[in-house]
Amino acid sequence: MRLLLNILWLIFGGWISFLLWMLSGVLLAITVVGLPWAFSAFRIAGFSAWPFGRQVISRAELSHRGDLGTGAFGFLLNVVWFVLGGWYLALHHLVLGVGLCVSIIGIPFGIQHFKLALISLAPVGKAVVEI
Repeated sequence: MRLLLNILWLIFGGWISFLLWMLSGVLLAITVVGLPWAFSAFRIAGFSAWPFGRQVISRAELSHRGDLGTGAFGFLLNVVWFVLGGWYLALHHLVLGVGLCVSIIGIPFGIQHFKLALISLAPVGKAVVEI
């Protein structure tokens, strides 16, 4: 079922989210200053292309210890991310999620967009894991 949902997701609009996350990552990687955010953007791009059967959790929750991206520095990076660019990705996912939830068939896809909207607000310090 996951495979079918992921294929439908990718065909009916998941590729747009993937491309937006990749574009964000590439634009950030061009500058030396944007590298801490670029890695997070690429990680979430992979998740946005194939979201069913995976989830995003905090790296601190995964490893049971903090690291540079999960502490105060990670919080600061997430604040800068939100102010400079995370809001437009969150808005993109929010609009698509609402549009997909109009039909019963689109509800699972809309829920994934809502999850991605939350992740878009603070992607630094996150890890993608299989469930």
